[in-house]
Amino acid sequence: MAVNDVKDQQLEQAPDETMVINLGPQHPSTHGVLRVRLTLDGERVVQAEPVIGYLHTGFEKTAETLTYQQCNTITDRLDYLAPMTNNLAYVLAVEKLLDIEVPKRAQYIRVLFSELTRLASHLVWLGTHVMDLGAMSLFFYCMREREVILDLIEAASGVRMNPSYFRVGGLAYDLPEGFHEKVRDFLKDFPRWLKMYRNLVDGNPLINERLEGISVLDREACYQYGVTGPNIRATGLALDLRKIEPYCFYEEFDFNVPTRTEGDAYARFWVRYDEMYESYKIIEQVIEKIAPQGEYATRDRKVALPPREEIYGNMEALIHQFKLVTAGFPVPAGEVYQAVEGPRGEMGFYLISDGGPKPYRWRARTPSYYNLQTMPILCQGGLVADVITAIGSIDIMLGDVDK
Repeated sequence: MAVNDVKDQQLEQAPDETMVINLGPQHPSTHGVLRVRLTLDGERVVQAEPVIGYLHTGFEKTAETLTYQQCNTITDRLDYLAPMTNNLAYVLAVEKLLDIEVPKRAQYIRVLFSELTRLASHLVWLGTHVMDLGAMSLFFYCMREREVILDLIEAASGVRMNPSYFRVGGLAYDLPEGFHEKVRDFLKDFPRWLKMYRNLVDGNPLINERLEGISVLDREACYQYGVTGPNIRATGLALDLRKIEPYCFYEEFDFNVPTRTEGDAYARFWVRYDEMYESYKIIEQVIEKIAPQGEYATRDRKVALPPREEIYGNMEALIHQFKLVTAGFPVPAGEVYQAVEGPRGEMGFYLISDGGPKPYRWRARTPSYYNLQTMPILCQGGLVADVITAIGSIDIMLGDVDK
């Protein structure tokens, strides 16, 4: 008998005064294919069990059949609302194994797009979370602003989603002409947008009633379940990898780590909101540091494709490109773990190399997988309506869970 069948059978034997219902896996508030098996006593939640696996992709095993550069496309599709964060954690891990140095300008550009991605992700969370609570207008504003960010990503990478713009050794392309001005135009408008969001939600009785004191998660539970990101910062712990384990020269930028102490849905809401302003500050600083021209990728022939102008007139360059694209590059034997601060928490990759062009083991440490495990704590004793609040407040992404 399947495990789920056994659990269903056990739940059917629950006392007469309780009722078992399923929230999802096609419920709009789950923002993905998530099923929550609820045991209810009237309107009160006795038990909430998240059931995952409906979106399972097998990415980790698939990656072991691909070259290191080809694996990059898989990382986009884990947390597909924050693809560049995934890209960054992965390429940094491979670069550690290769022991190659990436130009500083390329590192700055990586920071720029990582923070733009964080803003785009938080805007989706803000708009959908507030809409789940019963307020609709903010969703349309957030989507409008997110479009501007996606336009910037498209201008540099050529696509709006799954860009694979960060590559092992640097970037896929240089920034297009006029990109700095487009970012500055965005920076002029964003503070005004943030202020408008605050005016719509701060002090709103609907928001306060649905969030304050709801779905409390304390710091000890965060430690036990491996919860990171805004969810643990809402318990008062300023845990941010950009500060405690800087990468890509984050130590050169001035920004704060927003925290609150209540640990409830209201605290998680305002931590994420405040993070958007900190990302804005980082983008403002980094755009002034990026030179309009310069190196955007390493020149190390182990991983770097030859310049396009050389390929057409130089047979050796053509062969070198053909071998890198088709067979990949060998990576020295060893193992490495590299993590970055994603919009949902610690996003990391554990890689084992056997010295060949394909990873022997490819393991993704995705934050949503750990954050989702807290659902039983967040929901127990609350109302059915509070389950919707709990899901939105931890900001999960199901592609990040079913990998």
